[in-house]
Amino acid sequence: MPEEHAQDMPICGDCDGFPTVAITTGTNADGSRATLTVTCPACKGTGHTMAPGPAHAKGAA
Repeated sequence: MPEEHAQDMPICGDCDGFPTVAITTGTNADGSRATLTVTCPACKGTGHTMAPGPAHAKGAA
């Protein structure tokens, strides 16, 4: 079931919403492949970033 709140959050600009990838390290002698699973460090594997805070007006103290 989809999460309702995830649609309101902006997509991570570093991973474009694809937070987890599998990287192959090549083929072993028996033909199998070893893979590394890596998550985006910016969004910590969620695919979303926190909503930006309010912008500060120029010249405001």
